[in-house]
Amino acid sequence: MVMSEYNYIFAFGTMFALLEGYNNGANDVANAWATSVSSRSVSYRQAMLLCLCFEMTGALAVGARTASTIKNGIIPMEAFNGNAGVQLLAFACAAAGASIWVMWCTRHSAHVSSTYSLVSAIAGVGVAAVGADKVQWGWNGGSGLGAIFAGLAMAPAIAACFGAIIFMLIKLATSIANTTQTVHTRKDPVPWAVFTSPFFFLIAGTICTLSIVYKGSPKLGLDKKPASFIVGVTLGVGFGLFVLSGLFFVPYVHCKVIKRDYTLKIWDVWQGPMLFFREPPVDAVEARVPNYAVVQHDEEDDGGLHVPSTTATKIPEGNKTSLVDSDKSVADEEAQFVKKSPAKSEGNSVPSNPQAHYQLLLKQAEERHHAELRKQRGPLGWAMRLLHENQMGAGSVYEIHNLKAHIRRIPAYPIIALTYGKYSD
Repeated sequence: MVMSEYNYIFAFGTMFALLEGYNNGANDVANAWATSVSSRSVSYRQAMLLCLCFEMTGALAVGARTASTIKNGIIPMEAFNGNAGVQLLAFACAAAGASIWVMWCTRHSAHVSSTYSLVSAIAGVGVAAVGADKVQWGWNGGSGLGAIFAGLAMAPAIAACFGAIIFMLIKLATSIANTTQTVHTRKDPVPWAVFTSPFFFLIAGTICTLSIVYKGSPKLGLDKKPASFIVGVTLGVGFGLFVLSGLFFVPYVHCKVIKRDYTLKIWDVWQGPMLFFREPPVDAVEARVPNYAVVQHDEEDDGGLHVPSTTATKIPEGNKTSLVDSDKSVADEEAQFVKKSPAKSEGNSVPSNPQAHYQLLLKQAEERHHAELRKQRGPLGWAMRLLHENQMGAGSVYEIHNLKAHIRRIPAYPIIALTYGKYSD
C-alpha cells in the first residue's frame, strides 16, 4: 500500500540523500581514485567515467549487505512499533545530519568517511527516537555498532599490511634465475615490472571476484552455492585475467615502454603476442606515454611524459618562463579591468604560514587559468568574461550595486556549471 501522506518526508530525505551522494564523491570516491589520478595514469574525465562504471557495479553487486546493515542492523525494525512515519522521518533526519556534517568537513578539508558518518547519525537518531536501549551497540551478528567500528579500527592496520606486502612483492620478488636481485633493486627494473604485472591482475581479480561471490547481493543467490563453486569461480576469474593480461597487456606495454614505439595506438593491443615482433621506428630514442598531469600547462608545456634518454637536452634561455614573467603576463591581461583580484592584493604580503602561502599559490594558479579561459571564443569564454566584468563589490550582497551585479551574472552560471569541468585537466 502506498502511503502518500508521507511524500513530503520522502522528498526531504531524497534531497539530503542526493547531497550525501555528492559528498561521497568528494570523499570516498575521491580517495579510491586519488592514487590513479595523482600518478597521472588517468585524467579527471577518464576517472569520472571509470568511477561511474565501477562504483555502480560495486553498489549493485556488493552494496546490498551494507544497505541491510543500515536498514535494521543498528535500529531494529520492531523498535518503531510499526509507525512508518516515525521510521521514515528518523532515517531522513539521519541522512540530513550525515550529509551536512560531511559537507562541512569537506569544505574545511577535514575529509571523513560518509559511511561512518551515516552510521553514527543513525545511532544518534535511534537514541532520540526509540531510546538508547534499543540501539544495537554490540556486535549483533556483525551488523551492530561494535562490529562496524571494529572494522574502522582494523581497516588502517589491514590496509597498511596489504600496502607493505604489495610493495615487498615488487621489491623482493625472486627472479626466474633464483637470484636475490629484485624488480626494485635491478639496474633496469622496467622489463621486470612489465613481465611481472600479470601477477597483480591475478591478485586484484581474485579479491574482487571473491567479494562478489562470497558477499554479493542476496538476489544473485551466490551465498547458497557450495564452497567448491566459490573457489572455482574466484580462481577461474583471477587466472583468466592473469592469462589475458599476459597475452595482451604485457606485449602492448613492452612495445610502448621498452621498445619505445611511439607510433603504437591503443587499438593495437588486440594484436597480442604479435607486438613482440613489431619493429619500432628508427628514431625511437625515448618512450612516450600519456601524462595526465593534474595541472594547467603553459604554452611551452605539452603535458606529455617522456622517459629521457641518456643525453640531456639543454633548454634555450629564450624558452624559459619564470613564475614572475607568468604573473606579469596575467597582470597585463588584467590591466584593462578596474577591480583588483584578491590574490593580487594579497601577493604583496605573503604570510610566513606555509598553508597560507599554499592557498595564495592556488589563487594565483586559478587566476592564470581563468585568464586563459576568458581568451576563448566559445560559450565558456563569454561566461567567464561576464563574471569578471560584473564582480561583486564592497558591502553586503543585498545592496543595490551587488544585486545588479548578481543579476547580470546569472546567465553565466549554467554555462560554467556545464562546461567548466571540461577544462579541469
